[in-house]
Amino acid sequence: ARFPNQNQTKHCWQNYVDYHKCILAKGEDFKPCRQFFLAYRSLCPSSWAARWDDQRENGTFPANLDE
Repeated sequence: ARFPNQNQTKHCWQNYVDYHKCILAKGEDFKPCRQFFLAYRSLCPSSWAARWDDQRENGTFPANLDE
């Protein structure tokens, strides 16, 4: 991360959302989506990503990924 001592929560969230928007729009094989994946995997605690994955599956995720 560019500023490792700053709170990365927003960047974590944005990369998670951007990754899932990207694969919904372009498909999982679209290579540029991987940049978002690698970023959120490095910035986000795995427990957060797991909770968000559960929320997406349950339809309770607090962001619209279809835009």
